[in-house]
Amino acid sequence: MAARAGVSRATVSRVVNGDAGVREVLAVKVRRAVDELGYVPNRAARSLVTRRHDAVAVVIAEPETRVFADPFFALQLRGISKELTAQDVQLVLLLTEGRDDHERVGRYLAGGHVDGALVFSLHLDDPLPGIIRRAGVPTVFGGRPGWSDPVSGGPGAPYVDCDNRGGAREAVRHLVRLGRGRVAHITGPLDQTSAVDRLDGFRDVLADADPRLIVEGDFTPAGGERAMRRLLDVCPDVDAVFAANDLSASGALRVLRERGRRVPDDVAVIGFDDMLPVAEQVDPPLTTVRQDIEGMGRLMARMLLRGRGEGPAASPTGVVLPTSLVRRASA
Repeated sequence: MAARAGVSRATVSRVVNGDAGVREVLAVKVRRAVDELGYVPNRAARSLVTRRHDAVAVVIAEPETRVFADPFFALQLRGISKELTAQDVQLVLLLTEGRDDHERVGRYLAGGHVDGALVFSLHLDDPLPGIIRRAGVPTVFGGRPGWSDPVSGGPGAPYVDCDNRGGAREAVRHLVRLGRGRVAHITGPLDQTSAVDRLDGFRDVLADADPRLIVEGDFTPAGGERAMRRLLDVCPDVDAVFAANDLSASGALRVLRERGRRVPDDVAVIGFDDMLPVAEQVDPPLTTVRQDIEGMGRLMARMLLRGRGEGPAASPTGVVLPTSLVRRASA
């Protein structure tokens, strides 16, 4: 390429690697030679010199049936992908469903294939934090870590989350302001910190709520349906529901329609996430707490890449993004 462009090999190297300090007229010659010769950098050879692999693992602690059915994961992956693509870094998706998957992920991360890992949807008893620590790769977590063992990531582990508790408080206060007196909560799985924080936000406003008005769900439409049926069976006078996510709210809406309850006249419903494929398409359109899911994914990737010396200094611990209530027809 240097011979074709009529420049030195050092100039070719600087242009190909995106370094500054090359006159534009020479850079144009090098880029033309690259096109003419069909040159593609050898990533394996480059990684031997830079000790970078230009790849990041995205580890989701859920089975593939859940990941590909839930728009939340698609939105977060889109944000991550946009940020990595802008930095010419490849995304490697790893899903975990059982012990064999955990061991596979650990072997892959320890094998030196990636520059770091982005990990989300962890459960409190998940072995992944310890596995990742032993693999020795830089990591940013999606969601506030809930473990207490400092060697598994500890309270200082870098993470990105939204204000789950504050968003839940705002949703429940809105229902109270509407004059609703029997406000129920369909939680998420309580082995995840996001669900626990949203339950705590509910209790911040309604500390004396009837315990029967709190039913555990699992962040899925089917879980929302089961929880709503139980609520109506046990507390038929319920007049408002705060569901821990939009998918649970969509299941609750279906059951309310089946039981002849009008929304919001008889029962007001609020979700959490503001996933537009769900919130705007259910009937009636869903009032919900908005979190910037795609933006959270981009920020996770940005924090990890900053550890490679790109961009301003990263936050050493956690970043909590604000939420807002989006009012539609359901409440």
